[in-house]
Amino acid sequence: MKRKIISLAFLLLFVVCLCMGKTTVFAKPVEDNSKFDVKAYYLMDYSTGETLIEGNSEQKMPVASIVKLMTIDIVCREIEKGNLSLDDIVVASEQASSMGGSQVFIETNGEYSVSDLLKSVIVSSANDASVALAEKIAGSEEEFVVLMNKRAKELNLSGTNYVNCTGLPAPNQFSCARDTAILLREVSSHEIYHKYSTIWMDTLMHPKGRESELVNTNKLIRYYEGCDGGKTGSTSEAGYCLSATAKRGNMRLVGVVLGAQNSKARFAETSKLLNYGFANFENKKVVDKDSYVQEIEISGGKESTIKARPQEDLVVLCKKREDVGEITVDTKINELVAPINAGDKVGTVYVTKNGVVVAECDLIATNSVGKANFVDGIQKVIDYWKVL
Repeated sequence: MKRKIISLAFLLLFVVCLCMGKTTVFAKPVEDNSKFDVKAYYLMDYSTGETLIEGNSEQKMPVASIVKLMTIDIVCREIEKGNLSLDDIVVASEQASSMGGSQVFIETNGEYSVSDLLKSVIVSSANDASVALAEKIAGSEEEFVVLMNKRAKELNLSGTNYVNCTGLPAPNQFSCARDTAILLREVSSHEIYHKYSTIWMDTLMHPKGRESELVNTNKLIRYYEGCDGGKTGSTSEAGYCLSATAKRGNMRLVGVVLGAQNSKARFAETSKLLNYGFANFENKKVVDKDSYVQEIEISGGKESTIKARPQEDLVVLCKKREDVGEITVDTKINELVAPINAGDKVGTVYVTKNGVVVAECDLIATNSVGKANFVDGIQKVIDYWKVL
């Protein structure tokens, strides 16, 4: 009887709580998206380069195969500059083919295209293919590392130092979450990179007819909506690392986690990081490069004006559900004297948010205006008197 009375009392208390609106004590706790179970993390908006959230992001630490992002960037740049072609043939050295760790088992003295080797690096994080490409570009891995550190300085990666092109453990080789995000942002700007970064499975055919299976080490490519690039890395000293980029609508994010406890955790924490960004931020396009056209006066030309447009779209990063603030668009026009060719810079477009410049790009001519000659001058005088 006593037990029934106690049970009835708890039931009555529950009903009272419902009536008083105190049911929140039974609600599931809200997840704190600002904390991630890794040694360091960083989330960046791709368009503006602004930081969305970070933790321990400038601590120098080993990042394992994420080092290969710099290898990829240099290879892509060499191709874009015309110094290298995807169809160029690379003869694999004994040094390259003997690399340990993650590899595609290229053959010593085997001939491979730059395309196949680059694909092997991007998809399967192949150490042997990385060294083969490094030797093709710089003659040796050591000289290639010089290029890597030079490029790091150009990108202001102040927390990074390279010793090899693979990410295999080496003294004094380190980076940080912030630098990794900056680097992946740069790598993602190369069209060549995205030719391979979204491949889930493929094969590499060796000169002697043998095949190696390529499987993307970045599982988010397949399982996270909008993910189309990134780089994994794992060693005993670095833990499990991942950098990834994903695009939804007009917003692209770059996320990095370093030092996760296991492979499953790095994918889960990176997904959580990207989810936080997409849920809480958005990009508002304030300048459309195709519609923001200006007509600008020019002196000494066959024509008196020239048309110009921004070189790229300009967006402003905003936090969802918050007041955007005051946004203005201004242009600064250079002093223009003919001749001017289509594509020449004629000024700068600025976007200001609450008095601070948050985005800018070149204003470029959309047509050419030649220098006026004597006959053009006479014609302008005639046209002027006709108007009068």
